[in-house]
Amino acid sequence: MVTMLLLVVVVVVVGFLSAGVGAAPQVPCYFIFGDSLVDNGNNNALRSLARADYLPYGIDFPGGPSGRFSNGKTTVDAIAELLGFDDYIPPYASASDDAILKGVNYASAAAGIREETGQQLGGRISFSGQVQNYQTTVSQVVNLLGNEDQAATYLSKCIYSIGLGSNDYLNNYFMPQFYSTGSQYTPDEYADNLIQSYTEQLKTLYNYGARKMVLFGIGQIGCSPNQLAQNSPDGTTCVEKINSANEIFNNKLKSLVDQFNNQLPDSRVIYINSYGIFQDIISNPSAYGFSVTNAGCCGVGRNNGQITCLPMQTPCDNRREYLFWDAFHPTEAGNVVVAQRAYNAQSASDAYPIDINHLAQI
Repeated sequence: MVTMLLLVVVVVVVGFLSAGVGAAPQVPCYFIFGDSLVDNGNNNALRSLARADYLPYGIDFPGGPSGRFSNGKTTVDAIAELLGFDDYIPPYASASDDAILKGVNYASAAAGIREETGQQLGGRISFSGQVQNYQTTVSQVVNLLGNEDQAATYLSKCIYSIGLGSNDYLNNYFMPQFYSTGSQYTPDEYADNLIQSYTEQLKTLYNYGARKMVLFGIGQIGCSPNQLAQNSPDGTTCVEKINSANEIFNNKLKSLVDQFNNQLPDSRVIYINSYGIFQDIISNPSAYGFSVTNAGCCGVGRNNGQITCLPMQTPCDNRREYLFWDAFHPTEAGNVVVAQRAYNAQSASDAYPIDINHLAQI
């Protein structure tokens, strides 16, 4: 009888351990806003050239192509894992009622802060459109939880990941054949214009319950295979005029952190220095396991950077050694480095004023 009881106890304990009891996520939900760097399927049903729901995209992702612009996980997928979620956050396009309580991904490839950004690529959901979709979700959360007060309390504990602006440069300001902004604004004026619009949308998120916001700065767009292919004399020297414009935007974005935290009650906003993290990787690639940082693993033309992956194209075999998957987007390996440093800052400049791990604990 004692032996039988011991056996039952052992089975129960093993069952608890294998079920991961006590491994609840650090926050109840995770909401994501952005562009192709974090889109996980919202563009799949749109009439758009900005789609990635075909191989070789997703070649290393469970279940294959999902609409993610990478060979595998995106930055927010890796952050969701670090936060303790047992599954990835679903795209708005397919998120079911009960699933929205864990968060929703609203990101859309080619989206920008400005409404017209990316329009030459077809359908996309701009930042304001993503915010509107979030407002719809909040109404659903209120219905699920019973009232607005409970919904507000719940949402105040969630983390909101927001990263836009890349397309406002790549698919707007530095694309004079389609847009006039490059001749209308100096880089400083353009950054001011973007930040003004961004601030309005972020305040709307705040008014609809967002308190813990993570603002991702723009990476080094001038070092992407696309820009190296088009504008670098040697294919390795980053394009300074683009990077310097990105830095102007990032500096203004970082200053928003103090503005929000000082002016909006209970606001907990942080900034992630994506630009600096990429700079570190490109400066010392071997420290992160990379051997190629100036070419896409998959693509066409110089640096594999003229266009993105073609359907059924054969990518490189050593994907773990490439920082970039295609002309614009990092590999899973690159995304994981950014996620890890955003979650647990490796240097003081990675996150301001705190990292995601500490934000989750507030």
